[in-house]
Amino acid sequence: MDTESAPRDFKNLKAWEVAVDLVAEVYEITMGFPSHEQFGLTNQVRRAAVSIPSNIAEGYARGSRKEYVHFLKIARGSLAEVETQMIIAQRLA
Repeated sequence: MDTESAPRDFKNLKAWEVAVDLVAEVYEITMGFPSHEQFGLTNQVRRAAVSIPSNIAEGYARGSRKEYVHFLKIARGSLAEVETQMIIAQRLA
């Protein structure tokens, strides 16, 4: 993590940038969900999506490679949640 080749700021990480783009896409897609899902699946998938870049940023900011990897694993888990929830939403449509 503290190598010279590592970005100085989490906002320069490609994974973080892609994850933020995913959040924007999830919000756009979930705007089309039925209003009765606002506090159900809509909220759940949005929270899981936001968790992805948040965990990438938090892990990177901790400064330790071990903690960074730990938070990346959490982000990967949140990504699997989003994928699962979007599959469910598609089946319910």
